Amino acid sequence: MMIKLSQFRLAAVALALTAWLPLQANAGLLDDDEARKAILDLRAKVDALARDINARLDNKAEKSIGVDMLNQHEQTMQEISRLRGQVEVLANEIANAQKNQKDLYADLDARIKKLEPRQETIDGQTAEVLPSEKKTYDNAMELFKSGDYKAAAGALQDFVRRFPDSAYAANAQYWLGNAYYAQRDYKNAIAAQEAVVANYGTSAKAPDAMLNIASSYTELKDKKNAKKALQQLVSKFPDSAAAQAAKDRLAALK
Repeated sequence: MMIKLSQFRLAAVALALTAWLPLQANAGLLDDDEARKAILDLRAKVDALARDINARLDNKAEKSIGVDMLNQHEQTMQEISRLRGQVEVLANEIANAQKNQKDLYADLDARIKKLEPRQETIDGQTAEVLPSEKKTYDNAMELFKSGDYKAAAGALQDFVRRFPDSAYAANAQYWLGNAYYAQRDYKNAIAAQEAVVANYGTSAKAPDAMLNIASSYTELKDKKNAKKALQQLVSKFPDSAAAQAAKDRLAALK
């Protein structure tokens, strides 16, 4: 700006000199008063011209500075707006990530709970049972209750194979024998109930299993083994309800 100002002042001086040189050339033609007056007028014109040029330059500079400031302000506001947009996007992403994380934890917790053992009461005894084994056992028993004894036998046999140590294993083995009995497959019924006595002798189902063994022998017209099974039942589980039923049957066999 200073360079431009100087250039305009030089132009003004040059203009003054241009005007002054002819006066100097004609100085001899003018008297002192007239020459002095002409010089003063010329100086006034030069000063006025310089002031006008400076005013124009200053005004232009102020406008230029104002435009620059406005441009910078607009750019700054645009940058702030852009950054605010990025902040909003990031905040939304964080909120979504937190929600997804909570959903994931909730789903994981639900899955873990499905895998955790639960307390179940089976034949008066409390035991821990996995949800998967309970569901498998319940499905097999639904088949039995529906009268589909063949499918129930397959499902119960599969349960015992998969969960031999389950608290439901003795019951599954017992109802497997009953499923065979319902199909009039008395030999397999006997074998299944004998497995109850042999593998789950302390189970509440053991006395009933022995009574069913005797029933299967009776259906096979094998009174000898039927009587023997009843006698073993009375001897092994004398205080059971099944033993009382066995005593009644023994009395009928005499």
